[in-house]
Amino acid sequence: MRKYFLVSSVLMLLMISCKKENETFQSATISDYYPTQVGKYINYDLDSTVFTNFGQTVTVNHYQVQDRFDAAITDNSGRPSYRIIRYIRKGISDPWVASNTFMVTPTETSIEYVENNMRFIKLKLPIVPDYSWKGNKYIDTYNANTDVRYLDDWDYIYDSVGDPLTINSLAINETTTVLQRDEFLGQDPNISGTQYAEKNYSKEKYGKGIGLIYREFLHWEYQGPQPNRAGYYDGYGVKLTITGHN
Repeated sequence: MRKYFLVSSVLMLLMISCKKENETFQSATISDYYPTQVGKYINYDLDSTVFTNFGQTVTVNHYQVQDRFDAAITDNSGRPSYRIIRYIRKGISDPWVASNTFMVTPTETSIEYVENNMRFIKLKLPIVPDYSWKGNKYIDTYNANTDVRYLDDWDYIYDSVGDPLTINSLAINETTTVLQRDEFLGQDPNISGTQYAEKNYSKEKYGKGIGLIYREFLHWEYQGPQPNRAGYYDGYGVKLTITGHN
């Protein structure tokens, strides 16, 4: 009887352990954090950072944009995809004007997003903290004529999963944060004698049942002063913050 009790106890502990392990590694689906449907849209505040005055001045331009799922299409490999049209305006009283087109391909394990003819892997299963993948692996960063070498070998990682967030008065119960890059090369441009510096930072947040709710991207390079030429910056930045959705 005692032997039976011990065996039963061990089996019960093993079952509880296995159950806890399975619960620990449960993952949301791709469609949970990136739903796709024709007619779906998300509105954002857009801050566009550019360097003006021959790279001497940082200028931030403010817009409102709407990303709308316009049509179901197929990609070059014949896979089901969606065309997204971005509409832009300066203020709420201005009309929406189409400004850009993107393509998203949802697969069983990932979200592929094409922007400016570059294909990014935005999300990938399993959606669990600290899982990482090569999000820019389809982008040619080795071509001698490329101007996106800074996108080479980025490790995307789930920095947080399932966190509540309030953004622009919108309460979102579950969000996931994808940290894509946080890199600084060279020496601080404010230090005298600096000849080169580079900053790359990229992060995105997704809301469960919504999609992309926040994006922050910044890339710049600094070239130090030369005879008859001041030091200057070259690059750009984008910040998207959700304001509403359907």
